[in-house]
Amino acid sequence: MQSAWTLLSWGPEGWLDDIASGVLVTVSLAALTLPLGLLMGFAVALAKKSDEPSLRLAGNVYTTIFRGLPELLTLFLVYFGVQIGLQTLVRLFVPDATVEVNSFVSGMVALGVVFSSYASEVFLSAFRAIPRGQYEGGYSVGLSKAQTMRLVVMPQLIRIALPGLANLWLILLKDTALISVIGLSDILRQASIASRVTKHPFLFFGVATLAFLVLAIVSSVAIGRIERSVGRGEARR
Repeated sequence: MQSAWTLLSWGPEGWLDDIASGVLVTVSLAALTLPLGLLMGFAVALAKKSDEPSLRLAGNVYTTIFRGLPELLTLFLVYFGVQIGLQTLVRLFVPDATVEVNSFVSGMVALGVVFSSYASEVFLSAFRAIPRGQYEGGYSVGLSKAQTMRLVVMPQLIRIALPGLANLWLILLKDTALISVIGLSDILRQASIASRVTKHPFLFFGVATLAFLVLAIVSSVAIGRIERSVGRGEARR
């Protein structure tokens, strides 16, 4: 029977290269989902604070749906639903066509909509924490609405929303493990394959645990530096 050191080595006899590729997939998925979720969340927050009732309704419906559904169910809906929808559409023109949806893109979209539904609430709370006088002050010195948003509101919004968004980033990192169920070779899937082949589940799931903890620690350190940097920038302002 192979030793633990052999199983965790690089090369044909070890599984460390597979685990490392899974870490790369996990980090890439989370890193690409983050800007998508932030943009969508900010747009939904703007809709929910809009004076237009239809936009507020649409924003509230969006957050109710994706905050209420389990993340795994949202993933299945996106992965299988989009595939069925696209295949039905394509077969209107090409009867025998088969459409396969990329699991990475499906995971990014599914996690993005879930992330954005929670991020929208963080942004909305940050908007509400900024006094109305900040907007009026910007208008009084001749700034347009866009300039007031960019120069006056956004710096304060980022500072206020950052702690909540940081927590959502850590949740997003953990939620990437769900993508293994649709065949994406992330940390958890690679660990699962290795455990089945070698009959050492505790060893490889323990390695997966350490990998996620390291990612969380590195993220926490980076977030702390960003918060301090934003705080110093606000103090200079």
